[in-house]
Amino acid sequence: MGIPGSGLAKGLAVTLRTMTRKSHTAQYPDAQPELPPRTRGVIGLFEENCTVCMLCARECPDWCIYIDSHKETVPPAAPGGRERSRNVLDRFAIDFALCMYCGICIEVCPFDALFWSPEFEYAEEDIRDLTHERDKLREWMWTVPAPPALDPRAEEPKELAAARKAADKLAAAEAAQAEAERGSAGPGETAGNGNRNRNGSGTEHGNGAAS
Repeated sequence: MGIPGSGLAKGLAVTLRTMTRKSHTAQYPDAQPELPPRTRGVIGLFEENCTVCMLCARECPDWCIYIDSHKETVPPAAPGGRERSRNVLDRFAIDFALCMYCGICIEVCPFDALFWSPEFEYAEEDIRDLTHERDKLREWMWTVPAPPALDPRAEEPKELAAARKAADKLAAAEAAQAEAERGSAGPGETAGNGNRNRNGSGTEHGNGAAS
């Protein structure tokens, strides 16, 4: 059984140790806090990568993402080709009054159109202003930090290895084709020179005989 009052003494000892330490108060907003690189502040939209697949809106547990789009017909790239249709983004908005910053929309995006920004100073007096349209979401992209550098000891990504292998194979095929074209052109040129020489000799002998 412990000594009566030992808990109180320990608590007072912690209080006394804390009282003797110098306090460090962050003078916000004059001094901005140093946030971790993966801080979840606000979501930025890279509109060029969005294909209107609607995955982010479907997976959002709060249903705070609003997307409108329409289809356009794209003419064929080559004569005789088929026309195809594509989705064109009309509206992309996020209601940050409903968002719970879970990050599911960013994780499920297959084309890297959504990114976390550490910015957190976007409070509004009117709650309706917390619905950021695509122009505002595009402005947040300028505050998205650069991705961290890759670990040099890490394995090469499979996508990068496959792309490099395909590029090397294509370069080897082009080099072999160029070498084959040079090899086939060489004998032809030699034969042509020989014919020209023979024709020239015959002409000279003919002229000499006539003289």
